[in-house]
Amino acid sequence: MVAMSQLSFPRHSAKTQRFTLGAPRTFTVSPDGQRILFVRSGGGSDRIGRLYLYDLITDEEALLVDPLNLLIDGEEKLSAEERARRERTREAAGGITSYSTDHNCQVLAFVLSGKLYSFEIAKRKLVEQASQGVVIDPQISPNGEAIAYITPEGQLHLSQAGSVRVLCTPEHEDVFYGTAEFVASEEMSRHHGFWWSADSASLFVQRFDQSPVTKIWISDPANPEAQPRDVRYPFVGTPNVETSLFILTLKDSSRKEISWNPQHEYLCNVVPGDGKVPPLIMTMSRNQRHAEILAIDSDTGAAKVIAELKDSAWIDLVGGVPAWSPAGELVTHVIHENTHAIAINGEVVTPAHLQVDGIIAIDRDGITFAGTFDPTESHIYWRGWGGEFEVLTTEPGVHMARAASGTLLLISRTMASYELSVLVKRDGVTRKLLALNEKPEVDAQPTFLTLGEREVHSALLLPQNREPKNLPLLVDPYGGPGHARVLRAKSLYAEAQWIANQGFAVLISDGRGTPNRSPQWEREILDDLSTAPVVDQAEAVQALITSHPGLIDPTRVAIRGWSFGGYLAGLAAMRRPEVFKAAIIGAPVTDFRLYDTFYTERFMGPVADHPNYENSSLLNEAKNLSVPVMIIHGMVDDNVLVANSLKLSSALLEAGKAHEVLPLTGVTHMTPQEVVAENLMHLELDFLKRALQISK
Repeated sequence: MVAMSQLSFPRHSAKTQRFTLGAPRTFTVSPDGQRILFVRSGGGSDRIGRLYLYDLITDEEALLVDPLNLLIDGEEKLSAEERARRERTREAAGGITSYSTDHNCQVLAFVLSGKLYSFEIAKRKLVEQASQGVVIDPQISPNGEAIAYITPEGQLHLSQAGSVRVLCTPEHEDVFYGTAEFVASEEMSRHHGFWWSADSASLFVQRFDQSPVTKIWISDPANPEAQPRDVRYPFVGTPNVETSLFILTLKDSSRKEISWNPQHEYLCNVVPGDGKVPPLIMTMSRNQRHAEILAIDSDTGAAKVIAELKDSAWIDLVGGVPAWSPAGELVTHVIHENTHAIAINGEVVTPAHLQVDGIIAIDRDGITFAGTFDPTESHIYWRGWGGEFEVLTTEPGVHMARAASGTLLLISRTMASYELSVLVKRDGVTRKLLALNEKPEVDAQPTFLTLGEREVHSALLLPQNREPKNLPLLVDPYGGPGHARVLRAKSLYAEAQWIANQGFAVLISDGRGTPNRSPQWEREILDDLSTAPVVDQAEAVQALITSHPGLIDPTRVAIRGWSFGGYLAGLAAMRRPEVFKAAIIGAPVTDFRLYDTFYTERFMGPVADHPNYENSSLLNEAKNLSVPVMIIHGMVDDNVLVANSLKLSSALLEAGKAHEVLPLTGVTHMTPQEVVAENLMHLELDFLKRALQISK
């Protein structure tokens, strides 16, 4: 066995899933604040998640469930639907990756290899529960007495007292009950399609019919004997699924349909409530400029609009809202004076210029939430019902949290070290949860800059083994609207530092469209996903060269990216060859008419033949290519279809433009396969050296 210290950085990064394995994750704080549930694998290269409990009364950590004791030969068997679900949640690990708990965190449920399990914490009792079919997304009732789950066929089941009951059966193969549709899970971060009522007597159930949605086939050309997999893909400008929601009473299986604005195609959120306040749902129009928050009468299913949200660009989906305060006031997200803010009954209650990112917890004392005054950081704040305001984190970095009944769990990454710090604070005492993830061999040392007239936030990494002079530059841009990369967390820069140590300067810049700076900055890309992002990357490069004379060789500047970043890299190379001399175009959306409705229409409008789409198409730029490019794409990608890259290659061929194509056999939009991920980094580096004529 090769020791980790002897592995190359690319192999070590791949083996440890970018050094994330072994870190605690998937946290739950019990309502009384006395217990922490979490998942952690056995080490930095172990992909099997295990379930743990940290007891704040005894200050002891306990292993509750080890999947290796349940798996046959240690092998986990996943259905195609579960694999797709994990793709949507960007989950590459195995074992226990998620779980649900009852209201008091006394009993929990999880799935392993399609089988249903429950665990009673007080008795340390593990039970394989009765189930039919392959179990997906089990959710335990608040009282802990029943578990609902879905199957790949779209059925909703209930497991209770040793027996299984089918609650909902699809009328035909294109109907699904209790399942989140593609755009909900991929774009809205809504991964559930059913929710328990507070009294455990009923379920809110989503039903969708995907028959109007375009059918496509995903095949693996490397295995021609394998039958193609048919999926429904909602291309921009084409029909979405037809969604409905109803309350299912378990006692008699009766249904109460919930009706909302027929002009609203999207069900964005369902908040079942706690029994003291009515449940809430949030719906949104197809153009995403109008949303409604509705209170639901649990007895009749009647829905009443209690708030409307409007925006001339788009409505932001923010975690934790809508919600009720303990006093029955409506808590929402609003944009006020170019700031993302929290409002109570429509009145803004957060400070000016504090960009709110999401609500973490609402309790009798106040609101715990995440936000920032600085787009390179993320912090945790608290606002009391009397107007008190407290900053809970101060060290520059990226801080996340969970909170309940006076217990604050902080998950922090800073520039001080690679360590993921997980602290539990209660009654003036701080505990620390053990993290087992491994550390990279390189010591990332980014320099944070603001570049150009727009003061684009950037991170610059230089080689640590040679004089930083006349260096080739690799531009490694952001991953698209809503995704920031320039953050003050050391762990985010290990790969960039390794590349820099191969003789490059590496520049990461967050141009217009990235979050946490201001709503206006985010909306600069409205109706045009191509112009502003390319301009900002080019101007950042030019500003760096000007402000650091002699550091960068302007004749050897390359750009690389994945997904939206791949699209941006291709555009930069084709539109600005005087700046960018080579590009690595990874899994790109080459024509946004080939991407999904919710994401694309949010930024570009709903009509597929609109000039916005023509003007932003990478395919139309193919004739302008004059620099070397490498196109990379997973052949079974069901998010950004490989058709995007194949069409780009065809357009380049028709234009007589030489280019390289690297197909990744059996790879989806993620590249979790260890050997693939390792060799991909080596091949990208080899291409850059050839394209920029860098001697080895």
